[in-house]
Amino acid sequence: MSAMPLQSISILGATGSIGRSTLDVVARHPGRFSVCAVAAGSNVEALARIAAQHGVRYAAIGDAGRASELRRRLREFGSRAEVLAGAEGLIGCATLPEADCVMAAIVGAAGLGATIAAARAGKKLLLANKEALVAAGPVFLAALHAGGGALLPIDSEHNAIFQCLPPGSRGNLGVRGIRRILLTGSGGPFRVRSRRELAQVTPAQACAHPTWTMGPKISVDSATMMNKGLEVIEAHWLFEAPPEAIQVVVHPQSVIHSMVEYLDGSVIAQLGNPDMRTPIAQALAYPERIEAGVGPLDLFRVGALEFKAPDFERFPALRLAYASLERGGSAPALLNAANEVAVSAFLARRIPFLEIERVIEATLQGAATGPIRSLEDVMEADRLGREHALRQVARLEAAPA
Repeated sequence: MSAMPLQSISILGATGSIGRSTLDVVARHPGRFSVCAVAAGSNVEALARIAAQHGVRYAAIGDAGRASELRRRLREFGSRAEVLAGAEGLIGCATLPEADCVMAAIVGAAGLGATIAAARAGKKLLLANKEALVAAGPVFLAALHAGGGALLPIDSEHNAIFQCLPPGSRGNLGVRGIRRILLTGSGGPFRVRSRRELAQVTPAQACAHPTWTMGPKISVDSATMMNKGLEVIEAHWLFEAPPEAIQVVVHPQSVIHSMVEYLDGSVIAQLGNPDMRTPIAQALAYPERIEAGVGPLDLFRVGALEFKAPDFERFPALRLAYASLERGGSAPALLNAANEVAVSAFLARRIPFLEIERVIEATLQGAATGPIRSLEDVMEADRLGREHALRQVARLEAAPA
């Protein structure tokens, strides 16, 4: 086999768990991948260390007020990287001419503009930013079509579905012989707890996921099962699947990462150890396979696999996500914004765990929805959702205990 050309990568969200896993995979293949730029929201110290370690040409910090601090730390670490700052800096990092590939892994709406810019620039885009599809599905896909780049999903579930589908398949599921998508999820740390027990959950408990190592926001989303709801919305846009053709399956072992059921009764599943380096390596090297640093799956140690239907009464966040997808327009953007506000308030111990879902539901009921035709529409829906959610959080704080 002939040697592959060196692929230059820009990593948005380099200091988070996805970014660190990407850097680990890249470091295992120095003759195949290089890092030209790294970006983070506000973690100056970690970003400067990464930039120096990987010899990047550019380092971008979303918090523009910390640009001078980043320059100073880069000099102290011996890095000569050029500093980019603010939203424009993130977009610059995403659209560098020398970047063949962009890993979009900045959590939350902060990474939305840069992710859409990378799509419009025709990059090979490794998508780990949920908001690009949840809040801005039609806008993001229009940018991707205009740019003519490639999209490869990084979420373990969507990457698994991608691997189980026929090559290059998008469009009507029935035409492709597909009955439905089976989106698996561990059920989080509280899948067997009662509603009474959930009322007493602490942030530390919610962040202690039984099988995955993730950041605090995503860990809480897993605990409420909102992460699975957001993934249902993502799957709708990624695979052009109607809501009724996307079935959530609770699978505590996190060994099967998702499945596709075909009209002839066949079900194709993707299995592996729960390690994000597997989907990252698959996307980086697609259509080839490369070493990811992940150990082989020991089926004898796993022993048995469990599957259960999701409990919409215990975890209403999943129901709210399906409802926002059915409602359409800006409803998913409102859902996403309200969830970000509510999770942040919970992590700050401003509201109890069960109030997360109530903040989201009140926002969906109180905020007007409209069409999503542009990034400005998305940002306005995000602003409106946050405004409603913050008012709801304030009301809950002011209410007598």
